[in-house]
Amino acid sequence: MDSTRLALICLLTPLVSATVIVLFLRRAGALASVISTAAAVVTAITALMLAYGGHRFGASAEWFSFGDFTLSLGIKFDDLAALMLCIVGVVGFCVHLFSLGYMHDDDSKARFFGGLSVFMFSMIGIVLADNLFMMFIFWELVGFSSYLLINHYCLKQSAADASKKAFIVNRVGDFGFLIGILMCYWTYGTVDLSALKDVVGGGAMLSTAMPLLLFCGAMSKSAQMPLHVWLPDAMEGPTPVSALIHAATMVAAGIYMLCRIDVLMVADALNVIMWVGTVTAFYAALCAVVQSDIKKVLAYSTLSQLGYMVAAFGLGSLMVEHDGEEMLISAGVGAAMFHLTTHAFFKALLFLGSGSVIHGCHHEQNIFKMGGLAGKMKVTFVTFTIGVLAIAGMPLFSGCYSKDAILHLAQANNPAVFGILVFTAVLTSFYMVRMWKLTFLGAPRSDAATNAHEGGFLTMQLPLIVLAVLAFAGGNTHGALNVYGHAFNDVWSQIPHAEGLNVILMSLGILIVGAGLALVFYKSSESDALATKSHAVFTGLTAVKEFPDALYNHYVAKVQDRFAMLLNFLEQIFLTGLVVRGLAGVVGLFGLGARALHVGSLHAYVYWFLLGAVMLWGFAGGLF
Repeated sequence: MDSTRLALICLLTPLVSATVIVLFLRRAGALASVISTAAAVVTAITALMLAYGGHRFGASAEWFSFGDFTLSLGIKFDDLAALMLCIVGVVGFCVHLFSLGYMHDDDSKARFFGGLSVFMFSMIGIVLADNLFMMFIFWELVGFSSYLLINHYCLKQSAADASKKAFIVNRVGDFGFLIGILMCYWTYGTVDLSALKDVVGGGAMLSTAMPLLLFCGAMSKSAQMPLHVWLPDAMEGPTPVSALIHAATMVAAGIYMLCRIDVLMVADALNVIMWVGTVTAFYAALCAVVQSDIKKVLAYSTLSQLGYMVAAFGLGSLMVEHDGEEMLISAGVGAAMFHLTTHAFFKALLFLGSGSVIHGCHHEQNIFKMGGLAGKMKVTFVTFTIGVLAIAGMPLFSGCYSKDAILHLAQANNPAVFGILVFTAVLTSFYMVRMWKLTFLGAPRSDAATNAHEGGFLTMQLPLIVLAVLAFAGGNTHGALNVYGHAFNDVWSQIPHAEGLNVILMSLGILIVGAGLALVFYKSSESDALATKSHAVFTGLTAVKEFPDALYNHYVAKVQDRFAMLLNFLEQIFLTGLVVRGLAGVVGLFGLGARALHVGSLHAYVYWFLLGAVMLWGFAGGLF
């Protein structure tokens, strides 16, 4: 099949699904779920056909022109786009399949599956976009679909607040992103990704402001500090939404966008991006340590891993030896996309695993009210354990390979960042093993845990098994165990590889220290050991977690609201009072005068007519 046609099928199938559901199936939830899942199947199959069928192409069509400005909609499909499209397609299909069981009894599942289809269409549009304007259009559609899905339980106040918070925070970052796009067009006369590469390669001057403005979009979508506050609250949405949008795909859009505009980056901008990612990774890991909600632990874990990816991108290029010759590789792009890929698999697995736990425990989310689930939910336990080992960096699991690539790059380019990221990795092992132990081991600590049960095989266990396989083997990009073939070699060739026994020892050391502390510290599962044994540390970490929200709330209450009140006062006095009502008063006076002239006397009208004729004669004769 023609490459462009196949890409359009992949892009438009979810849009057709969403349109049919919205127009005809709003009260037919079962049929809507089947159509949306079928669309996800088509999307996944066409994504894999494009990636593994040798389809690498570009296509573009003019949308509209305004003077010298022309906006085109086009497709840029290279190895980078192929990799991201496969992630969106495969994870999206697994989430749809899992949702069939998880949302089975939901009265509004037609709206839910319609929102999933809108999201799939929007995300695929970002992946295929060949220019920044087109990317921005789908970027906003992703924000819209995220708002809909977070707000699925719209009668719940916390869900409504979380959706509004996500929408507003993302608009802040997107404003900077839009300014950066306009600045790019003003500077280079184009926002086409291929043309920008040619222009920059031809020696065009680069600025620091432009890439940092574009990075604002990534800060909001990928939840980097200080625009990270929306992601933990977004866990108010259904768990499959958390797996699809807030773990594997939407939050990865910012990383993908950065890799797309790598040619625009300068050293100062990369340095800022590196430190933003590093601080976010460390901060979020500290916050995850004090969480008791299973989804909140995974939310802050996502923040931390996204920080890893951003830091990796900011670490930039690396000189490596290849076939006896030294060559410069875009190691930041390679390491960031590698960790994005492995993270998509193991974090989607962990979120869907948490959804299986929540579903089996009758919607209980507090890990201190679980326990003893290993024997009651065997498939969930095994697959969830694989996800925990992958994110903790267990050798031979996917997360070990991608995290080691980032640490190797950091060690080579910035030892300070390397030290912070190593400590963050220890914290990751600590809070993930803490959550795993409290959830699955020991005795049940509530009626919900006592009566827990496994979900159906086809809809809730099979997606976990598929993702568990990918979470285990997804780090093998070379050699006999390569699970990707040769489809993404342009991306994999940029990965910085650290070889030797030292890599394995470092990974094992990080895992043993973090996991060992968690197992020792949480011998008893009745209460939070950190809160009871180290109350000062627990209180301090809780304050660190809550500080950004408190700061924003203080700003809104003390600055923004008062400034809005001042503007309202000035509007009432000057605009409404003097301008609108003042002019209305003047017009009213003229009206009163004109009305006074209408006395109903023919003689008076004749005099007015003669006076008017004299004035007209005087004006025509030049007397006035």
